[in-house]
Amino acid sequence: MPIDPAAALAAPPRSTDIAWEQKDVLLYHLGVGAGAHRPATDPDELRYTYEKDLQVLPSFVTVAGGGLAKAGAFTLPGLDIDLARVLHGGQRIDLHRPVPASGRATLTSRLAGLYDKGKAAVLIMRSEAADADGPLWTCDTEIYARGEGGFGGERGASTRTAPPERAPDWQREIPVRHDQALLYRLSGDWNPLHADPDFAKLAGFDTPILHGLCTYGITLKTVVDTVLGGDADRVLSCAARFAGVFFPGETLRVRIWDEGARLLVSATSADRADAPVLADTVVTHRQQ
Repeated sequence: MPIDPAAALAAPPRSTDIAWEQKDVLLYHLGVGAGAHRPATDPDELRYTYEKDLQVLPSFVTVAGGGLAKAGAFTLPGLDIDLARVLHGGQRIDLHRPVPASGRATLTSRLAGLYDKGKAAVLIMRSEAADADGPLWTCDTEIYARGEGGFGGERGASTRTAPPERAPDWQREIPVRHDQALLYRLSGDWNPLHADPDFAKLAGFDTPILHGLCTYGITLKTVVDTVLGGDADRVLSCAARFAGVFFPGETLRVRIWDEGARLLVSATSADRADAPVLADTVVTHRQQ
């Protein structure tokens, strides 16, 4: 059954209650490499890995209380999509205030965009979290559904954010552990593509690949530690397009260009001739 854009976009928002604890934050931070490359007791790492003075890396919101699966993108009316042909195309988070280390919130999700790219459909699922004190965050998840285009919808804009044609202001090489995907998946993404070699081969890969949202978290942590003095609460938003795969055990090369309150970022595999991993990546932040 083809996509029915009118029915999908008219579907009412769905709300669910979510909750998280400090141990969820600590596990997530370990899953994106906190404490792996400096002494584990380095104060700069303990703010991610020890409950005393614990701060929350904003990308944690993608897994908080069950993560993006709570959005329910594929159970909406008007969408009959082959899940085997779905890719996570991009992610944007906007922080309305710092995320508490433990909390409860209501997550409200809806389909915010549906675009016909001809050979594929692009869905934008928007999830907004709020607690008793008001809005916490907004997540826009871009889902690329191969073979689902041609339903007659709008094509949508094609936005790209190319880095400046100059050397980056900062460049970091981040060795990623061979077991990073096995650790990250404990935060809730159980897709066997990231753990099972046989499943990975069926998907066309020689070995399991790292979760895109794990590379997203590693990259954002690198930006926070490199440019923002390790203060995760200064992040206002982070948007990225998943441009290619990354394998556990490789080294992630993160380049950052300073444009004031806006940082342009790229992430590539240093082991595969700078093969792109994250592109069109922009982090906005509160300036001191």
